[in-house]
Amino acid sequence: MAEVPPTDEGWFVLHDLRAVDWDAWQAAPERDRERAVADGSEFLRDAVAVTDADEGHTAVTSVVGDGADLMLVHMRPAFDDISALERQFESTELARFLDRADSHVSVTEVSGYVSTEYFEGDAEEIDKGTRRYMQSKLHPDPPENAYVSYYPMSKRREGADNWYTLSMDERRELMAEHGDTGRNYAGRITQTIASSLGYDEHEWSVTLFGDDPVDIKRIVYEMRFDEVSARYGEFDAFYVGRRFPPADLDAYLAGERVPTSEFETDDSADAHHRHTETDSDDSGNAHNGHTETDSDDGGHAHQAHADGADKDDIRGSLADLDIYAGKPHGEDVYATVLYSEADPDELAGDVDGLRGNFEHYDTHVRTAVYDARERDRTAVVSIWETASAAETAAGFLSDLPGVVARAGDEESGFGTMGMFYTVKPEYREDFTDRFDTVLGLLDDSEGHLETDLMVNADDENDMFISSGWRARDDAMGFFRSEAFRNTVDWGREVLADRPRHVFLA
Repeated sequence: MAEVPPTDEGWFVLHDLRAVDWDAWQAAPERDRERAVADGSEFLRDAVAVTDADEGHTAVTSVVGDGADLMLVHMRPAFDDISALERQFESTELARFLDRADSHVSVTEVSGYVSTEYFEGDAEEIDKGTRRYMQSKLHPDPPENAYVSYYPMSKRREGADNWYTLSMDERRELMAEHGDTGRNYAGRITQTIASSLGYDEHEWSVTLFGDDPVDIKRIVYEMRFDEVSARYGEFDAFYVGRRFPPADLDAYLAGERVPTSEFETDDSADAHHRHTETDSDDSGNAHNGHTETDSDDGGHAHQAHADGADKDDIRGSLADLDIYAGKPHGEDVYATVLYSEADPDELAGDVDGLRGNFEHYDTHVRTAVYDARERDRTAVVSIWETASAAETAAGFLSDLPGVVARAGDEESGFGTMGMFYTVKPEYREDFTDRFDTVLGLLDDSEGHLETDLMVNADDENDMFISSGWRARDDAMGFFRSEAFRNTVDWGREVLADRPRHVFLA
């Protein structure tokens, strides 16, 4: 018997596809159509806001072609959740004008093909980047304003082309090749894969989300040439369309282009489908990791996990030192920072590829590699205008070689990822010498754990200091010290701009 790869399961998924009975819709009295739109919109709003469960996600999608007209993709933590949603939709006035075109029940899954460490290692020793990546696959957060392609598939079991009789090493190698093709679309395509073995006649559901429908076509086209697809893949119907907000249901049924309105960004809905910052799995891994940051036009990140009052207190204290720590409103961006022990040149090449894909998105601010002076590691900093975009990027960046940690994942203590500095070129050597002096002061400071100077691999005058402290009060005590004030005063002569500060609590 061939070795069976271990799996871990997350959310249950229902792809619910409906065809509109257009003849009945056109023939219905206006009041009946209005009642159907109102009732259907209310159901869809509640589903998208995930009012029925503690967490999850729902996507409302138009479908182009003769297979269906409307697709709802429900993701929920319990099987009974998607069952209830299916029946609740059937009870709406809108459902009177809809026929079931197709459906697919599945559950999000990760397997041992991706990582043996995740399944075999001690929970506390598993690399946090790996753990976060796996969680992002089990609890997806697909982009909202996106084109969508869904298709069911299975692995072939015929003669010599029997996937299930291959050795584990052969299957893992084929899946790795497949994954390499997919990574070429990092930042352009978000993929959700769910297993339906025992639930459906097909074995998996695959859902692709992307800003450009051509990217959807291209990734499927290129993957068809991977041996795992060309030889072992079996595919059925494809459904493609575009997400739209529930408020656009009337416009959709009237034949207008959708979306016509903005997707809602209500915080209560975000708390359900994107996880809250305090949500964690049994191993203590934060599911979310969203971090609020601030940026000036130069793209320098400033980050704070602190709540409102603490955040304002921190900003106020730093403002007294003429250190920019962001404003309470209007400048927030979101940063993902990962540390890697891989060869810097190898890492830079991989980051260049991801950055090229990220730059297709208007929400991307910058992605850069920083080299450490004191320790044998490199930082990858990626800054975005939205939290969901930063978190999506983190999933791809976590797959970079040698990733050992993500800023903000400290299991204890208080981390500051700052200052961010832009140094005048003629003072660069003076600045690094001064850092050595400051490092000596830090080593003597109460509660200080470690500090390093990170230098942008592409711009040696762009730097930030990453520090670890036992507690926030320890860090603030140093920032208020006379020694630090003197350093700030000196910095005004050598910096091209004010220092920016980033907090990680």
